[in-house]
Amino acid sequence: MPGRSLFNRAAMGMTLLCVMMVWTGCATAPPANVMGVACDGQKIKWEVAKEAQIENFTCAMGKQGMDPALIYNVAVKNVTEKPLRYRVNIFLLDMDKAAGHLVPRKGKPPQVAPGATAKAKIPFIKTTQMPGKIHVRVVPMSE
Repeated sequence: MPGRSLFNRAAMGMTLLCVMMVWTGCATAPPANVMGVACDGQKIKWEVAKEAQIENFTCAMGKQGMDPALIYNVAVKNVTEKPLRYRVNIFLLDMDKAAGHLVPRKGKPPQVAPGATAKAKIPFIKTTQMPGKIHVRVVPMSE
């Protein structure tokens, strides 16, 4: 049945096309609540809650203590009317590594005031190269 074979090929081609669109769509321009990104050459998938805004996101090779490290600096702004604390997770997808941080780390209470910005430094110790793909997730902590 040549018609059925052609249908199967077309269906497989459409499936492959959709998968490729989803995969490459992960690295499109950052959403409206993400600004100041300075990580060239990395495909970044953003998952930022509507209660947060990324003011600055940088990455650089450096040292953490005596060890080499890949260091991400993140500035998170509270865009709500109430004080919040955030969890920031960074996943290095092609290296199978992940790290997280609470923003702010300390305080009494440890919260970002409405309209204020808090910064976090997230090191990946003993990581000596830049990843190709990362996933950044910023969510508010539950009260």
